[in-house]
Amino acid sequence: MLAAGVAMLMVAHAGSATATAVPAQSGGNVQKAMEELAQIPGVVGVVGGAYANGKSLGLGSAGSRRLDGEGGRIPANARFRIWSQTKQMVATVVLKLVEKGELGVDDKLSDLLPEVVEKDLVTRADEITVRQMIRHTSGIPDWYAEKPNPDGSEGDPSFDVFDFTTPYRPLDLVRWSRDRPRTGEPGEKRAYSNTNYTLLGMIIERVTGHDLATELRTRLFEPLGMTRSYLMVKPPDGVKGPHGHGYYPGTDGRPRDVDRYNAGLAGAGAGGVVSTAHDVSAFNRAFSQGKLLPPELERILTDRPTAAHLRGNNSNSSCSDDLFITGGSAPGSVAMTFYSADGRRQLALSFTLSVKPNAVRLDVGKAVESIFCPSS
Repeated sequence: MLAAGVAMLMVAHAGSATATAVPAQSGGNVQKAMEELAQIPGVVGVVGGAYANGKSLGLGSAGSRRLDGEGGRIPANARFRIWSQTKQMVATVVLKLVEKGELGVDDKLSDLLPEVVEKDLVTRADEITVRQMIRHTSGIPDWYAEKPNPDGSEGDPSFDVFDFTTPYRPLDLVRWSRDRPRTGEPGEKRAYSNTNYTLLGMIIERVTGHDLATELRTRLFEPLGMTRSYLMVKPPDGVKGPHGHGYYPGTDGRPRDVDRYNAGLAGAGAGGVVSTAHDVSAFNRAFSQGKLLPPELERILTDRPTAAHLRGNNSNSSCSDDLFITGGSAPGSVAMTFYSADGRRQLALSFTLSVKPNAVRLDVGKAVESIFCPSS
């Protein structure tokens, strides 16, 4: 599951506009942008929604629910998997526990989860802190992919993508990482690893006595009005309601439906939250506006390279200069959210695919411009 800053993402085609102007016709622009994005080779369908100052600028969808035009259009308000965008939500819950004094950012992994030492699942556990796991500086290797791609993105999954039924536990996933080389000394450098967040999800459950799905619902989803969001927990959990199906090539190279993606392989680590454009935008808006955490705790998440910035990606538009990108991918789909640092604007997108995520080139710059900067 890609971390923030989606590797296959392209951001370009920016012109000049003002950051404050959001025209009334943006609703139509959202739909038009979705129709153009659906033409990208490898995309089966796309849904998205844009927001400014908490108000909808429109929802849109294009392509089809299933391969080859089957199933009709995806509902514009459909749910979708947000993949590694889940991590910021998990980290927020962890830091809320810190705020209440139930946990410390410098608490050691070995003290919080003694079983990882007893079962010899994580080396240096007595040196690794909560802060390091949140910031991906623990040195714990990733369980998801054995090695990264040359561009730094995750490589192909190290597990059977088409195993939809095995009830994996978080501890099973941590065990997969045990014999892989550490990525550095504790606290030395940032190296993205889903294992960090698998462990953080376990810590939330240990500290609170509640399952992670309950903690996400009661601490984030319900207070923020994210009424259609939930965490997939175990097979056969999936996306509820009409939605887009994603595909992944089988051994013969032909795309196979992976809509039943194993929920046990998602969770806190690889990203098991199912959401909507409205809900994921609501979370990003509240977080960016400082409504979820005090500044000193929020900086633990924000004072690191967690998101790609439009500036430096061939963008000269003042309309998009303040937009960041967070996203994630896994077999079948890519999800990403553009958001302004002040929390005023969000654009959430989900693409279902017929190819591997790293084989599609998602050029979204023109879509961002057409929605937020139509006068450019």
